[in-house]
Amino acid sequence: MPARETGPFPRAVLDVLGAAADRPVFEHGTRVVTGAELLGLVARIATGLRSRGIGPGDGLALLLGVNPEAFAAILAAHAVGARVVGVRPGLTDAQVWHLLGLDITAVVTDAEDDELGSALPRLDVATLLASPADTPECAGRPDDVARLIHTSGSTGAPKACAQTYASLSHAWNVRPDAWPPVIGDLATRLDRYLVFGSLSSYVMFEYAVLTLTAGGTVVAAGNPADAITRLRATARVITVPGLAKLVAAQKSDPADLSTLKALLVSGSPLTPERHREALEVLGPVVFHGYGQTETGMISMAGPADRPGTVGTPPTDVEIRDGELFVRTPAQASSYWDNPEESAEVFVDGWVRTRDLGRFDDDGNLVLTGRARDVVIVNANLHYIGPIEHAIAEHPDVAEAYVVAVPDDETGEAVHAFVVPRADRVPELGELRELVAHRVGAACAPVRVTAIAEPPVAPSGKPDKRQLAKLIGTA
Repeated sequence: MPARETGPFPRAVLDVLGAAADRPVFEHGTRVVTGAELLGLVARIATGLRSRGIGPGDGLALLLGVNPEAFAAILAAHAVGARVVGVRPGLTDAQVWHLLGLDITAVVTDAEDDELGSALPRLDVATLLASPADTPECAGRPDDVARLIHTSGSTGAPKACAQTYASLSHAWNVRPDAWPPVIGDLATRLDRYLVFGSLSSYVMFEYAVLTLTAGGTVVAAGNPADAITRLRATARVITVPGLAKLVAAQKSDPADLSTLKALLVSGSPLTPERHREALEVLGPVVFHGYGQTETGMISMAGPADRPGTVGTPPTDVEIRDGELFVRTPAQASSYWDNPEESAEVFVDGWVRTRDLGRFDDDGNLVLTGRARDVVIVNANLHYIGPIEHAIAEHPDVAEAYVVAVPDDETGEAVHAFVVPRADRVPELGELRELVAHRVGAACAPVRVTAIAEPPVAPSGKPDKRQLAKLIGTA
């Protein structure tokens, strides 16, 4: 369906807030914020940013909590046309410093002590809110980069997907006339959508915007574990391991989930068996999404779709030699300051997913594997190369090879194979400490196996499929 011309992002969201007026749109603890009040927060923060010279093309790093002011600050940063970079929790110092080096003009934060030690100007949200609530104008220029969304922190220099204001303005979540049927169904279930962890999360923020557009309320949860029952939530994002825990808990000690209407499963593939079990135990509430940071949502299976698929894509999908190439309305245009990788992934208007898949007889998309050498830990993608380089820095390691292994807690985890330099095999604790320091704790190996030499594929390269077979994961 054609896009509605409402001006650059976040014009459509601000219009939704204005129309909401006295209707609750954000709930934080005992505090309930109406559409008019949230719009006022956006207006005041935007005025504060403009008064400090922040405008189109300026880079803003956002270090924020999960509350109405944080959500308003993100919208305000886009209203002035800035290039937004979210600083999510859990990054190493080196990764944070990398983000702050991406041509950043200032850091916007609501933390009392952000521990950044940055020479960049610091703009406190509380100070910005002291500005007058002038009518927020949306100054984003179509071809300017609106935000940089990072694929992972595993390299020490995360790859940043550059999404333009034109792309954000064409995103499906702000355009009801462009919602595919599965999103139309989902929108009716977003009465009370939980946000937690970080609003810098692509998925968390996108569904929050969809919730507002659908007329629902965004509900902040410090701890999402029992928030469905405690906060009467109707929808939340959940990882595959989180879904498995919820299903197991409902089978052994059922909680009151009577308000639940939608579980947005993302981050890693959901097997047909787990998909069916979740539907049987939890009811018709499972929405299994497939997308990437580079593309946004590619496809989604609703409760009525066949388990083991990700539904029928509403976007353009081509299968080339088994690999998926896609085009989505809100896809990124490139990797920031990374022309070589950009040329490999962003090809003639298409995004090369480096995922493998096929269509079943009903037109549903079935994911069959990954062409990329990655491990997905707690729904975050980490490239294996930097992990191997870190392990190889150990003085007792001659060669290092890493494979992803299934893990009940994190979805996937790192298993390291090492060729020792002498007879001593480094202890697991040593390698975990080394990797955590170099590329982050999520990439630390859970197991290590010593090998004399790696198996070799016909190409002459180390054969990781054979390594995976040694531990029964392939």
